[in-house]
Amino acid sequence: MTHILVTGGAGYIGSHACKALRAAGYTPVTFDNLCTGWQEAVKFGPFERGDLLDRKRLDEVFEKYAPTAVMHFAALSQVGESMVKPGLYWRNNVAGSLNLLEAAVAAECTNFVFSSTCATYGDQDNIVLDEESPQHPINAYGASKRAIEDILHDFEKAHGLHHVIFRYFNVAGADPEAEVGEHHQPETHLIPLVLDTIAGKRASLTIHGTDYDTPDGTCIRDYVHVMDLVDAHVKGLNWLENGKESRVFNLGTGSGFTVREVIDQSAHVTNKPVPVTEGPRRPGDCTCLVSGSTRAEIELGWRPHRSTMKQMVTDAWRWHQTGHSEK
Repeated sequence: MTHILVTGGAGYIGSHACKALRAAGYTPVTFDNLCTGWQEAVKFGPFERGDLLDRKRLDEVFEKYAPTAVMHFAALSQVGESMVKPGLYWRNNVAGSLNLLEAAVAAECTNFVFSSTCATYGDQDNIVLDEESPQHPINAYGASKRAIEDILHDFEKAHGLHHVIFRYFNVAGADPEAEVGEHHQPETHLIPLVLDTIAGKRASLTIHGTDYDTPDGTCIRDYVHVMDLVDAHVKGLNWLENGKESRVFNLGTGSGFTVREVIDQSAHVTNKPVPVTEGPRRPGDCTCLVSGSTRAEIELGWRPHRSTMKQMVTDAWRWHQTGHSEK
């Protein structure tokens, strides 16, 4: 039985990764402190409650399961919060990841798949970002992820820790079978906010900025279905198991959707209106953020099969209607 340690496996992306790992024949071991995750989402393998800042607890879990690889999703990820509480992000994300890496090396677990972010690129507006684009993060969240990437490079040189880094854009959708889905408190992601509004849980949805240089005046973002995303993570794990070199991959579709297009598609899928309020731009919001993902396609053989807006909204709405997102 091949165990994979999945940090943050009780969260949105981590829980979907656990399902994908189980389907691929692995046993995912979720390690999560449940500060943002949900124990109800742990359905595909054993659960170990613990914090990345607790090295003793990490050592216990590595000794118990002897995982052959780590998939590291656990992190604080609210950009706005990171701007006002940078110490929290550096301590949790960077110090916690350093603990994890040292525990992995001590346990001779030297394959590591890391969940990074396009936030490491910073404010580079209206260009297609690829893996060679300069990284200039503008908030503590992006900076903390960039720092972990640097630590991974150093650990490879010093300890032979092989890694795949995935930098991805806006993740959306849910498990098509609605076993797991997207649930944050507070919710900040556009599609669940739209669906909450459709369901009457919010009076209206605020569009932040309607005067951008786009076809309809609203921001453009690259969305990737969560199931496509975790498929790439399994492929990244296989990449490492086959002895290939450490690598960085962007994950996106190479095209984007405006805020209004997301709203319109949500109204179409659900056949319900979306009450909207128009507000001013938010500081730091770029006009357009789109990923170049040809490296993942060429080298990993990865293609985002479910990442149409209709499919992402359809799967998210199916999950939304189960009521799990209200817990």
